[in-house]
Amino acid sequence: MSMIGNLLRVTNSELEDYLKDSSLLEDKIYDDETENENLVDIDKSWDGIIFLLTGQSLVTAEHNLVRVLFSGQLIDEEQDLGYGPAHYLTSEQVAELNNEISTITIADLKQKFNPEKMNELEVYPTIWDEGDDAFDYVADGFSTLQNVFADAAKNGEAIITFLN
Repeated sequence: MSMIGNLLRVTNSELEDYLKDSSLLEDKIYDDETENENLVDIDKSWDGIIFLLTGQSLVTAEHNLVRVLFSGQLIDEEQDLGYGPAHYLTSEQVAELNNEISTITIADLKQKFNPEKMNELEVYPTIWDEGDDAFDYVADGFSTLQNVFADAAKNGEAIITFLN
């Protein structure tokens, strides 16, 4: 099984609804009838992104930018969306983090790419021996994450993240 990182842009009122009744979030995410253009996955690149932003794996990272995917603010700690509960960022937090990540370039990330350390820390997924292909994979995920944050910040939206 793969652990896929997901980001969902939501309005502030939708976030409030999900905080009151988390089953609404599950219904929204797993509604097979309609495609949700605000739901984006970054595939398995999430832990690699955390490493490139912080120099650490998710397990050991104590850095502000971990919050882009794992805010520590849970929708419902009892809810399991595949690999645990969903995290959320308010629209204000999204705007703040967007300001930080919007200035990070792919060249900045490339300087932090360290396959040996990523293997040592068991950064998921364990593809780091593939070198530039592995970096390109994570860089694509980061670009997607940047776009989601930029759109959410522009629209005054919150973001919900989860693994499934």
